[in-house]
Order: sequence, then structure tokens, then C-alpha cells
Amino acid sequence: MTDHPDSAAPPREPEPAGEGRAAQPATPGPPPESGAGPTEKGPWERELLTRLAYASLVEQRRARRWGTVFRLGILVYLVVLLVLYSPGDWWPDDSGRHTAVVDVRGVISDGGDASADRVVAGLRAAFEDADTAGVILRINSPGGSPVQSAYIHDEMRRLREEHPETPLYAVIGDMAASGGYFVAAAADKIYANESSIVGSIGVLMNGFGFVDAMDKVGVERRLLTAGRHKGLLDPFSPSVPEEVAHIETVLEEIHGHFIKAVRRGRGDRLAEDERLFTGLIWSGEEGVELGLVDAFGSSGQVARDVIGEETMKDFTPRRGVLDRIARRMGTALADGLANALLGQHSLLR
Repeated sequence: MTDHPDSAAPPREPEPAGEGRAAQPATPGPPPESGAGPTEKGPWERELLTRLAYASLVEQRRARRWGTVFRLGILVYLVVLLVLYSPGDWWPDDSGRHTAVVDVRGVISDGGDASADRVVAGLRAAFEDADTAGVILRINSPGGSPVQSAYIHDEMRRLREEHPETPLYAVIGDMAASGGYFVAAAADKIYANESSIVGSIGVLMNGFGFVDAMDKVGVERRLLTAGRHKGLLDPFSPSVPEEVAHIETVLEEIHGHFIKAVRRGRGDRLAEDERLFTGLIWSGEEGVELGLVDAFGSSGQVARDVIGEETMKDFTPRRGVLDRIARRMGTALADGLANALLGQHSLLR
């Protein structure tokens, strides 16, 4: 079979346009191999790029929208905290005659929420208010500093003498033990629940001794002092009988101050029971029998039935708004971290 004569002829060069003939469109051929240069995008490629660009735009818009929502949520949260925990004098209160309430909540310590400065400031404001019919000191405290407790106790007695027409009652919640009861003893009367914890009329000082443990480990204690007893009750040194006896004398003296304050405040209402000042705690029901408590009642009951003014106004000094928000947010973060650690621990078990 003979080849066609044109099959061996070399391909003709395309004639340039503009010399009397129109340029002919190139016949589409197979795509060039890799590295041959860019090619024109096909319809499916353009559609894919369009979809990717649109999806990216939608995602950016969604992110901006959720960012705005998140910022608005934080703002609303802060505003709510500001309203709920703002000082009472921000919002005028024209309630008229009322029962004033001051809280002693938590450990009684210098700089704490139940410090003498805070409680005394609240009591003074309550007594100086012309519309105060009576004052309730609402106590829920395990005790704390004997000095801070004594400051509050002494100021309560002074205010009672200065305002004899305004009664002052202590109402015990879950507990008024040790320094908490020291404070309560200065009130005209003490009310509690049958299950409240009262008493613990005593003083303590505790610590640890690591002498034997250090001997076993082979650690040598090097304590340098100027003053023979400056290392008093050092936990890494053996106890000295002379120093222990001195500390016991100091504790007995402070205990005597406590007993004197309770006897002066409660008077002949106290039962003749040798256990009263041994540091034991009692239920509210036992407290009534021993004369540590006058009667059962809550703050609302005392305000309504004893003072005669059911409307209660809180005079407890509060921390600044920003401080309270920071403390609450810090507590929330601490709780979240603790929960996360506990959850991680449970997963590792």
C-alpha cells in the first residue's frame, strides 16, 4: 500500500495575520506537559476557585459576627455584675423605717471581709441612720483573730451605750464559734437555729514538728538568733519546756479575756456548767440550755417579731465594684482550672 503523498510533507507554518488573511483559530490539542508554561483555566477550575473564595468570605463574616456577639456578651455580663454588686448608695433607698443588718461572714481577720474595720464601719452607719429601728448583726463565722474580735466586741458595747434606744441583736447562721461567739456576746440578745454551732470559748496555737523526720533524712538545722528565745516554737528544732510553758501562760491570759467578755455580755443568763469555757462547741439547742443563746430565730423573724420592722436594709460595707468583679472572675477561673485538672486526672486513671 502506497503512502499518501501529503503524509510525508512537513507541517506548514501558520501565516501571520494582517497580510490579507484573517488569523485562523488554533486547533485545540492535548495539554502541554509539566513545565511547558501556564494554561488557561477550564470551567470546573474557575468554579472551584469561586467556591473557595466565597467559602472564605462567608467564614470571615461568621468570625466577625461571633466576635461581636462575644464582646457584647462580655459587656452585658459586666453590666449585670455592676448592677448586682454596686454599692447601696448608688441606688436611692426611700424605704423609710427599717431594720439594719450587718454581716460578719467568714474568718475574722485583719484585711478580710469580716475585719474589724469593715464590721465596725457598718455598725456605725447602721446606728447613725435616723430610720434604723434596730440592728441585727448576722454572724456566720468559725472565729479568727482574738484582737479583731475584741475590737468589734468593744465597739458594739460602745454603740449600745451611745444609742440606748436602738436594740442590737446577734443572729447566728451556721455557726458563731470562738471569735464569732466573742462578737455575739456583746449583743443585747443572741438568736440562733437549733442546729447552729456555738461556743468554742477557748484559744489555741498550733503547728508542726519535723525534728525526727530531719534526723531520718539527715538534714541539719542551722538556726541563728539574737535573743535566747527568738526561735520560739521553731518547727525544725526540739521544743523547749520553758518556752512551751510561756506560750501556755500567754494563751491562758487571752482565754481569760475571752471568758471575761462572755461573762460580762451574758451575765446571769449563763448556766453554772464547768464545761462552758473548755473550748467545746454546742448546738443551738444546747446553747439555749446553757445560756449561750437566748432564743431561736432567723434574721427575718427577729426583724418582724422582735424589732417590729420587717423591711431590712443591709449596711455591710462591700468591696469596690472592680475588686469584686476581679475576685469573682478569679474564683471562676480557679474553679474552671480545678475542674479541668480533675477531669484530666479522671481520664488518666
